[in-house]
Amino acid sequence: MTHKHIVSAFDRDLEGLQALTMKMGGLVEESIRNATTSLVSRDEALAQKVRDADARVDALEDRVNEDAARIIAMRQPIASDMRTVLSVIKISANLERIGDYSKNMAKRTGLLMDLPVVDGASHSIRRMAREVEQMLHDVLDAYIQRDADLARDVRARDESVDQMYNALFREFLTFMMEDPRNITGCMHLHFIAKNIERMGDHVTSIADQVIYIVEGALPADDRPKADRTSSAQFEG
Repeated sequence: MTHKHIVSAFDRDLEGLQALTMKMGGLVEESIRNATTSLVSRDEALAQKVRDADARVDALEDRVNEDAARIIAMRQPIASDMRTVLSVIKISANLERIGDYSKNMAKRTGLLMDLPVVDGASHSIRRMAREVEQMLHDVLDAYIQRDADLARDVRARDESVDQMYNALFREFLTFMMEDPRNITGCMHLHFIAKNIERMGDHVTSIADQVIYIVEGALPADDRPKADRTSSAQFEG
């Protein structure tokens, strides 16, 4: 009877962690969507909403970490359950980073307000952001359903995001060479595109954790990576 009570309490704790993670994921999806809309429509009020909302994502990550630490201390989970708890911590950390990149996008929207529009750039960035948002939606579904195949599909789709980023990178270089007046705007847009590309990387890291939860091991193969530019210098 006592054992059943402990198991039931642990299951409730895991369900609570999962609910927090999904709430966090929903906020991050909304953040990507709003950041993209604010960029395309040059809506500074919506961009500010994205920046303000990031604090809610950060607070949820803190709560996930606190609850996970309490579960480990009180429940002393067995190996498979411990794997799930540790993976949730990593998933929430990746969600928090995606939220940060979305906030960074919104920060640059204000800087673009008084600059000339770069033809076609907003459409390309919106397409790239929508792909990442859909990847995030699908990987959260994979997490809830414990669907390793769906997680692998998401993982593979990151290559197309990298390819979109590479195409934009070349496009911006062309615009800047053709007209020096485009340089400032293209640099801001490039930072935004790089932020979206990095979001895709974090979504694939979540996919890795889903596979780990389901199968007990991380994917053995290196995930596809089509980004040929330096990443460290373009994450601001």
